[in-house]
Amino acid sequence: MQRRSFLKKATLGAAAGGATLAVPAIAQEAPTLNWRLASSFPRSADAIFSGGESVAKYVSEATGGKFSIRVFPAGEIVPALQVLDGVQNGTIECGHSASYYYYGKDPVLSFDAAVPFGLNTRQMNSWMRHGDGLSLLREVFKTYNIVNFPCGYTGTQMGGWFRKEIKTVDDLKGLKFRVSAFAGAVLSRLGVVPQQIAGGDIYPALEKGTIDAAEWIGPYDDEKLGFNKVAPHYYYPGWWEGTLQVSLYVNQDAYNKLPKHYQAILAQASAAATNDMIAKYDAENPAALRRLIAQGAKLQSFPKPVMDACFAESVKLYDEMSAKSPVFKKVYESMRNFRDNELPWFRVAEGSYDSYMGTINRK
Repeated sequence: MQRRSFLKKATLGAAAGGATLAVPAIAQEAPTLNWRLASSFPRSADAIFSGGESVAKYVSEATGGKFSIRVFPAGEIVPALQVLDGVQNGTIECGHSASYYYYGKDPVLSFDAAVPFGLNTRQMNSWMRHGDGLSLLREVFKTYNIVNFPCGYTGTQMGGWFRKEIKTVDDLKGLKFRVSAFAGAVLSRLGVVPQQIAGGDIYPALEKGTIDAAEWIGPYDDEKLGFNKVAPHYYYPGWWEGTLQVSLYVNQDAYNKLPKHYQAILAQASAAATNDMIAKYDAENPAALRRLIAQGAKLQSFPKPVMDACFAESVKLYDEMSAKSPVFKKVYESMRNFRDNELPWFRVAEGSYDSYMGTINRK
């Protein structure tokens, strides 16, 4: 009875005041928005590029098309390595990128993507969601006027394509290697000459001998670029990328203007896109690797002395950077402690299971 009386009075009051109750409150809080998303990746790298497309798809579906995000490949509206800048200054509302591209701005940003001898996919996902990874990195990105969301994993990447074999640490000296900036900072301490080259320019540089080696992502993406034709030695693992976490960057001011349920949808869309990307890489990489080997690629692991030397130099570099930056030190120690706590468990369960499964006769 009281509810009927309330509704009757509310209706009469609205009529008297010229107001209307025809539009539900939820509809009033669901504005029509058109955002632009700039990717750091070309459309041809479909697995990693798909992260931005997936976000746009899920957001549109969840809002009945009222929240639309148009996705642009690298270079169409923002240069590939300037996505962070575009989001920061509001040129675009959001971007899909890897934070280690911005190592030159601040090395601590790289922890949102991949760092030498860092976390694998499962560990990174856990550190971000159930450790303090995301909260720490949100504080870092806040200084850039950005809200960051994990938005895709590649899995552990390969160590790259080399024109000559790497048998000892001495073989690294003078090697012109296209590699990410943080890894390059480690490798330069062992005599490597790091090269920063866009993905589309790697093959011609290898073919002409301008560089001696190059890393990209893994079999599925590498096969498309044909590196095996000019640099046959395919090394693993890419110790500088135990996984690559790709992130969605959202301009803080634009994010603050979103209704709360739009903010929630954006977070859930990013999480769904994350699952889609790693699933695609896990589905596509095995067959791509078999094809590459059939075409003559020589699959090789980095010798343990080389790995040990790289790990030792990584630790020294981390210590030096920590001494210079309290923020870097705080994030690094969080990641390192989380990794060191996870590794024994992974050896007991995942590692032992995977090792055994690799020995079974599958005929």
